[in-house]
Order: sequence, then C-alpha cells, then structure tokens
Amino acid sequence: MNLANKITLVRIFLIPLLIIVLQPYPLWLENKMPLFAHLNEWGMIYAAVLFLLTAAMDKLDGYIARKYSMVTNFGKLLDPLADKLLISVALIMLVCLHMVPSWMVMVIIGREVVITAIRVAASHKGIALAADKHGKIKMVFQVIAIAAVMLNNSPYISLTNFPIDIALMLVAVTLTIYSGYNYLRMNYDRLDLKM
Repeated sequence: MNLANKITLVRIFLIPLLIIVLQPYPLWLENKMPLFAHLNEWGMIYAAVLFLLTAAMDKLDGYIARKYSMVTNFGKLLDPLADKLLISVALIMLVCLHMVPSWMVMVIIGREVVITAIRVAASHKGIALAADKHGKIKMVFQVIAIAAVMLNNSPYISLTNFPIDIALMLVAVTLTIYSGYNYLRMNYDRLDLKM
C-alpha cells in the first residue's frame, strides 16, 4: 500500500474521533470525569479543527498520489469513500445536535449513497470512476458549510445575525444535487445506464 492510500486510511480512522468530540456527554459523566465536562464545553471547537484537518488531508493524499505517480484504482475508490464517510458522520452528528435540518442531510447522504453504489458497480466491471470537478467543488462547499455550522457562525456572528451557516448549507445542497446529476449524465454510457 502506497503513502497516498495510507493517508486516506488515516483520514478514515480519524472519523471516530470526530464522533467522540461531537458527542454531548450527560451531567453525571461530567461530574465523574472532568475530561467530559471539557469536551462538552470545547468539543465543538475540537470537532471543527479535526474536521477541517481531515478534509485538508484529502488534498494532501491527492497531491502525493499525482506527484509521485501513486494513483491506483484502490485509491480512486477509497478516497471518495473517505470523503463521504467524513461528511456523512459530521452531518449526522449535527442533526443529532439539532444544528442542521435533517432534510438537508438526507439529500446530501442520499446523493452520496447513489454515487457510491454506482462506483462500486463500475469497479465490479473493471471501471474506475474518479470524482469530477463538480464533485470537488461540491465537497469544498460542504466542508465550508459544515465548519460554519460547527463554529456557530463565528466569526460572522459579530457582524450579522444572518444565518450564514444555513445559507452555506443551502448552497452545498444545491451543488450536491447538481454534481450528482452531472456525474450520472457523464458516466451513464460507460455503465449502460439509461436516463
């Protein structure tokens, strides 16, 4: 396994840590262990930093794979899967915390499930479908929007009461729908899909 794929696996292994810092802990646990009180107070900040770091590692593994000719079919399948897991886990946790409307999360995760199923079907046929530029733009906006939600609109909250985080989520949902449609349109002939 090459370095780029190892970085992708590290990204996947960091996702449970995101769940730990985003998890609200009950008062009785806070009273028993100060660590949990600390996580309840600062966990969202840690989550935002961890989320942004893990998302940034996506650029690192892609850069290494291209620069040192480490692009593999396994990496083409694993890298988007790591992205989808990161985004899905973060969104599910934010819905549980009542910070993001559930319908937005259903649209985003629904798109990811469909595209992942298509990628898996393609890989069984020996076809590796890499992410296109629309998918990458969508990913960037999802990361920005989720980070804005985690940071509770900081630092914008000092300038305006406008819910920038939800506006960014709406943009991310729109781009998610468009990129999913475009991905299907561009690849249906390779997979014998009829649209």
